[in-house]
Amino acid sequence: MSRRNLVLIIVLSLLGTLSAIAKDGSEQQFRHVLLISVDGLHALDVAKYTASHPHSALAELASHGVTYSDANTPQNSDSFPGLLALVTGGSPITSGLFYDVSYDRTIFDPTNTTCTGTAGNMMVFDESIDKYNAQNVSLNVIDPTKLPRYRDQNGHCVALWPHAALRTNTIFEVVRQAGGHTAWEDKHPAYDLVNGPSGNGVEDLYTPEITNVGGLDNTHSVVCTVQNDQLKVQGIINEIHGLRHDGTAGPGVPAVFGMNFQAVSVGEKLATDNFDNSCVADNGSLNQQPGGYTDGSGTPSTVLAYALDQTDAALANMIKALKDQKVYDSTLFIVTAKHGQSPINPVKTNKPGHFADVVASLPDGTTNPAAIAITSANACATGSCGFVNDDDIALIWLADQTMGKQVTDYLNANAVPLFIDEVMGGDELLLRFGNPLKDSRTPDVIVRPNYGTIYTGSTAKNAEHGGFGYSDTNVGLIVSNPSLQAAVLKSPVASSQVAPTILRALGLDPEALRSVRLEKTKVLPGLALGETEK
Repeated sequence: MSRRNLVLIIVLSLLGTLSAIAKDGSEQQFRHVLLISVDGLHALDVAKYTASHPHSALAELASHGVTYSDANTPQNSDSFPGLLALVTGGSPITSGLFYDVSYDRTIFDPTNTTCTGTAGNMMVFDESIDKYNAQNVSLNVIDPTKLPRYRDQNGHCVALWPHAALRTNTIFEVVRQAGGHTAWEDKHPAYDLVNGPSGNGVEDLYTPEITNVGGLDNTHSVVCTVQNDQLKVQGIINEIHGLRHDGTAGPGVPAVFGMNFQAVSVGEKLATDNFDNSCVADNGSLNQQPGGYTDGSGTPSTVLAYALDQTDAALANMIKALKDQKVYDSTLFIVTAKHGQSPINPVKTNKPGHFADVVASLPDGTTNPAAIAITSANACATGSCGFVNDDDIALIWLADQTMGKQVTDYLNANAVPLFIDEVMGGDELLLRFGNPLKDSRTPDVIVRPNYGTIYTGSTAKNAEHGGFGYSDTNVGLIVSNPSLQAAVLKSPVASSQVAPTILRALGLDPEALRSVRLEKTKVLPGLALGETEK
């Protein structure tokens, strides 16, 4: 027998074992990990919901699991870095992805199929890269002609797929390499991202587009968003039964699988539910009602409460399916979130307009060179002229990087009229991220606004994610199995610690993840993982 085959046999024999101590003091084996991201779910939501709903699915999971009340996403908290934290164990430092729409100084516009001219272009990986039919309905696949271009290692000008843009590997790739089965379900086809650089980390990837269902944007209504979530929930139920997400024959229950829920995130965001009456199913008591929270203590509105209840009911169905298939005891069930949402307190919402527009409105906003550098980058539709992306954060890539200090100084001097809490540039930026002069993706300047400020003119939403504020980054996190002792850990942990914990749960080496090695990410504490808690 070759050494390679012997190593593979040893790895496969380890797959499915976790050195966690069961309630009776014995070792407990886990063969599956079910990872759920309830996008927008704060630690506060978990605490309040389990207390007020003692018979809920969340309460059941917490009753035999570890609840981390100070779990935090990496900075920043957009969906891409938020999910990548969970599946790579890292942050934008190693993943290279700051947002689903960002910038890279080495790529070219999708129409530049020969990669000629000066490099530098927006890197767009949102719903706009979907393929649409003649009726403008998403076909739930990526249109390669909409992807940015880059020169590959052979010098060929090719499309840059989301998975190829990722600079680090994923738990799905590690598990597949060890012979385990993998599945994931998410909100846009752009979540091809989770396949990792190999392009084949996820065997069963299901990504029904949420912003275009039959031509309608489901995120305009919490009811229609729940309907979109249910497509993925059924996929998970099918996978628990050993099938593929669509109910066709499958390879058995995946070693690692999961999905994201959008209803809570949408319920938090919506200023008014079904504001355009586009969701015909949403004609009851929720229609035209305000979303979000009713106060700064996290009391959910009726719209948000519906989203929480429907998501919890879906979790209950997953628990039932696991029990029916007699795999509940061998499954580590993790509920967390890619990101939170800010602000929780509705009176703090401030929507002054897009960041570059607010800059332009300053007395010298159209004449000061630093202001012009920002507004020019914002006006750049394609090419190497920079980019500005904003929500409850502003990321700025400058065309002329020598302007970095001048722009930082200008923004600091105008912090009050620009609603700025902190400007990160120069040395302060280097403390948290890479060097924009050496890394093609790191922004030159990052602006963190005052709590509650969202750089938008939208009237449809009163909350957003992507920033560094506590409401954005403090997320719910429960790691559960019937064998575990219930506990609440209040010490800070990072959501990126979920990834190495998953690999340890499956008997695999967490340091098989590049981000874990480089960022020194540890397995979550409090799970009695023996040698991993050094």
